[in-house]
Amino acid sequence: MEYEILKLSIFGNPNIGVYIFVNNTVALVPPGLQKNEKETISEVLNVELIETKIAGTVLNGVLVAGNDNAIILPGNILDEELDLIKESLKKHDINVHVSSSKNTALGNLILANNKAGIIGSEMEKEELDSLSDVLGVEIIVKDILGLTIPGSLAVITDHGGVIHPDIEDKELSELEEILKVRLERATVNSGIPFIKSGLIANNHSALVGETTTGPEILRIRRGLVPG
Repeated sequence: MEYEILKLSIFGNPNIGVYIFVNNTVALVPPGLQKNEKETISEVLNVELIETKIAGTVLNGVLVAGNDNAIILPGNILDEELDLIKESLKKHDINVHVSSSKNTALGNLILANNKAGIIGSEMEKEELDSLSDVLGVEIIVKDILGLTIPGSLAVITDHGGVIHPDIEDKELSELEEILKVRLERATVNSGIPFIKSGLIANNHSALVGETTTGPEILRIRRGLVPG
């Protein structure tokens, strides 16, 4: 099936990556989305939706990280949210890990697919080992562009990825070697370099913020579509 890249806004906002976490099986979306928005997310990305807030907020994309093996939740997640997510994931055989880190913006700190992961240097050493175990991949501590938020600077699948446009060739090559995918420089939503804010993607397809331009979508496609 052809890899689709469609435009979407939620809550009237093109920063869709702030609100949604997705892997190849499920998407954690905030309550209150329109029916057509939910259908688009579910059908385009071929995932089951789990409607929940995270730590009482709608910032699921900022606060959650993971891959197909595990979903990583911040330490300030509420008990009822955790119970709902665990129950919803039972049939999918996806682990749930509540991070012991003082950092809660895990979606910004952690960049992972099913091959490897990168984590910003702010993450505590003791948490690093448990994350590698639960995600089932080697995790490398590495800041990107001198910033401790690799998860906000790139979006990767198992087939490719897109990354902040200012990255230099040497660092780009290092990241491609670590993550085992080819990366394309790109922006979203008419020039925003923090890719994660306006893009959600998995191995099936991708969704970009409503204000993403045609040339931006072409660059994103180059990064995400294998071959």
